[in-house]
Amino acid sequence: MPDDQPIGIPVGELTGDVGPPDVPILRSIRRVFQHEEPLVDDASFDSVLLPRELQLQFTDGIGTADTCRLDITWFRSGAYRFHYTDSEGRNWRFDRHPNPHSPERHFHPPPDAPAHTASASCIDVVEPSLVARAVHQLWRRAYDTGSLAELNTATNPP
Repeated sequence: MPDDQPIGIPVGELTGDVGPPDVPILRSIRRVFQHEEPLVDDASFDSVLLPRELQLQFTDGIGTADTCRLDITWFRSGAYRFHYTDSEGRNWRFDRHPNPHSPERHFHPPPDAPAHTASASCIDVVEPSLVARAVHQLWRRAYDTGSLAELNTATNPP
């Protein structure tokens, strides 16, 4: 992937510049998950020299998934991507970025998080630690219920 391509956001889904990743904010998001979620097994960056993505590995997943991972990028512009993937091959994403197909803050539903089915996100907050807490809260509710059905149904979490 070229260094100027935003990690995790396909070119066809982006209609504006989101800038480079904001590493200090990614570090603060890592602290939120490490503090709040005991199932986080590892929280590392994709690169030591040029970090672009925070990767959170969990010891369990939602429903029948044995493991899962959240790949997170927060950009200096305030755009973000929280991408869930699990051992069952299911994916979903909470994103904030300019695009041609949905509101700026949007949700790509499971099982495969396609661009054409993105809908408005239930996450209205924009402060990084609050967005992280909201995604965590929604993930935790799905984990506790074993269901992906209500991932994007909260009222302005956290």
